[in-house]
Amino acid sequence: MSALKQGHGQWSSRMGFMLAAVGSAVGLGNIWKFPYMVGQSGGAAFVAVYLICIAMIGLPIIVAEWMIGRRGQKNPINTMADLAEANGRSKGWVMVGVSGTLAGFLILSFYSVIGGWALSYLIDAVSGGFTGMDKDAAGAAFSGMLGNPGSLTIWHTAFMVLTAGVVAMGVAGGLERASKILMPALGVLLALMVGYGAASSGFGQALEYLFAPDFSKLTGEVVLAALGHAFFTLSLGMGVMIAYGSYLGEKVDLLRAARTVAIMDTVIALAAGLAIFPIVFANGLDPAAGPGLIFVTLPLVFGQVTGGVILAGMFFLLLTFAALTSAISLLEPSVELLQERTPLGRVGATLLASAVIWALGIAALLSFNVWSDVLIFGNNIFDLLDKLTSKFLLPLTALGAVLFVGWCLDRDSVRDELNLSSGGFALWNLVVRFVAPIGVLVVFVSSL
Repeated sequence: MSALKQGHGQWSSRMGFMLAAVGSAVGLGNIWKFPYMVGQSGGAAFVAVYLICIAMIGLPIIVAEWMIGRRGQKNPINTMADLAEANGRSKGWVMVGVSGTLAGFLILSFYSVIGGWALSYLIDAVSGGFTGMDKDAAGAAFSGMLGNPGSLTIWHTAFMVLTAGVVAMGVAGGLERASKILMPALGVLLALMVGYGAASSGFGQALEYLFAPDFSKLTGEVVLAALGHAFFTLSLGMGVMIAYGSYLGEKVDLLRAARTVAIMDTVIALAAGLAIFPIVFANGLDPAAGPGLIFVTLPLVFGQVTGGVILAGMFFLLLTFAALTSAISLLEPSVELLQERTPLGRVGATLLASAVIWALGIAALLSFNVWSDVLIFGNNIFDLLDKLTSKFLLPLTALGAVLFVGWCLDRDSVRDELNLSSGGFALWNLVVRFVAPIGVLVVFVSSL
């Protein structure tokens, strides 16, 4: 393994790194997407397949990305260039770093727009804006927000300013410190929400829905959905984990850290289900309502139940925290690249990257209103960015990372770094060389 690069940012502690990595993995996908995917995909049967996919595909890829980052000690692009050269491999491997950094850059542009939605709803929640809201009013509020480019711009800007403010303070002072505050706060809020759900009449139904599998509901489509979400939920293929690995000391056990991140990410996703579904079932709502579950259905409930203002405030604060912990990680690879490839310092690199991402986000949010007729390959700008990253850049980046570690790095050095026995290393090779790449290819081909 290469020595740590002098002057390169480092996590101040293993716990700080773990919280930052979990924060990156825990985002809107856990609080917003996972519950409605469970609802749309048959409940507990989906959860069971998802957990298997996390173990067989998510874990080896996250370890591979961290390993690449730790060995390179640079931004993802420079790291891949250096490691390819050091191992006598084609310069073409640098595209793994390019696609990952580009993916994180593009994702943040529209992710920030959704983060702005969460901020907007947080303000509405604490000001009692949901009180007495009926179904038509809930739908109209969401549609009205999407149709107002001025309002969307304000909230998108506010969210990007929060994100940039954290990243500008550096690895230990920004990313790590924010994670040490936001992740425990997120955990407390989620525990309070689960406690509220446990006291409701819908909790038993929610438990059954999440943890009593009906495997007759398993279809090829459900398996693919579980496989895809297991892959995307850990922030794989975005350059994030390579960048985070570059700030990692040599003493951290990568396999153990990956297991912890995967377990915590999954626990939080399941807890989100236990927070949301009791409310859904207690009020006779549809658990498979899709993306509108968070921004249309739940505000309707919050407006009707006792203590709804407090409950809504907690929920949308939770959603905002989850969005922010992921957003700061998405910005980091671009900032690290600018720091190392230009004369810009940390603050200047953050401002430049954030400004360009913000501008692209403006184009994304306009696709809901004044640019709704602007279509590229049949997609508006928001959907195009989403599909380009999720269907192409993420799987290809993750595939490249796991193949590079499995086939290009020296086997003895990898075994030593992972501290594996001969039997354990044989299993690692099987998974990293064949199982995980095949799983990623299945996601990639099926998404097309």
